[in-house]
Amino acid sequence: MLVFTANPEDYTARGKIITPLKDRIGSEIRTHYPATVEEGIAITAQEAWTRRNGHPMHLPNYVQEVIERVAFAAREDKKIDKRSGVSQRLPISAMENVVSNAERRAIRNDEKVVVPRISDVYAALPAITGKLELEYEGEMKGADHVGRELIRAAIAKTYDEYYTGANVQQIVQWFDLGGEIQLSDSVPAVEALENLKGIQGLVDKLGPLGVTQKESAEQQVSAAEFILEGLYAHKRIGRSEERVFKAGEKKQEPAREKSFEPDERPYRQRRQFN
Repeated sequence: MLVFTANPEDYTARGKIITPLKDRIGSEIRTHYPATVEEGIAITAQEAWTRRNGHPMHLPNYVQEVIERVAFAAREDKKIDKRSGVSQRLPISAMENVVSNAERRAIRNDEKVVVPRISDVYAALPAITGKLELEYEGEMKGADHVGRELIRAAIAKTYDEYYTGANVQQIVQWFDLGGEIQLSDSVPAVEALENLKGIQGLVDKLGPLGVTQKESAEQQVSAAEFILEGLYAHKRIGRSEERVFKAGEKKQEPAREKSFEPDERPYRQRRQFN
């Protein structure tokens, strides 16, 4: 049995498998990307190395969805080369890096359970950019910039799945009144949770994610951070590169155009002259 595999666009200059070779292939099977996010999650869960022999792990659904939606967003982005495509290896590799970063945090802080956060997705940026071939526009912006845009878009869509129509104005107002909080991907969960509880209304909004205040600190911190990242993705709050969440930039109202009142004096002068 002989098995042939190729990317047709790259195989020859005319974009097709040469006829003599194709004549010797018994059956041709055309593969495709996952049609839905759910299909992608199932494939990634099957292929990614997430079952480690160390700490117990809880992998939140929203983290899985964000990782998968990064690939979906990349496949539609004009800054990414469509001919090279974005294979399923991107979310698989990203997932493994996310789990590894979360595992590193748990080991360093002597935590009992590994719970990935959205900050771990940003930490896995090299696993994302390494799977992308950029067009000219993407090259001009830089791979890291494009990767961060993809993650932010994926977070925004995932956030909408859980919080469309939810009233989070109390959280936004806390930042508008001058509140700030820094959430490093290495900070212990217990310490981070104490700081997060100071944000009015935040821990009360974990319900849609299936997390209550009875859950472990690791799970609560991961869920709370997802909400903040979702608000940042929708530009309702701001965040610096040092992961300091703060008030969003206020939109400046466009300057009103001054009404033009024609000067009638020249007309009157012409009338007098005439």
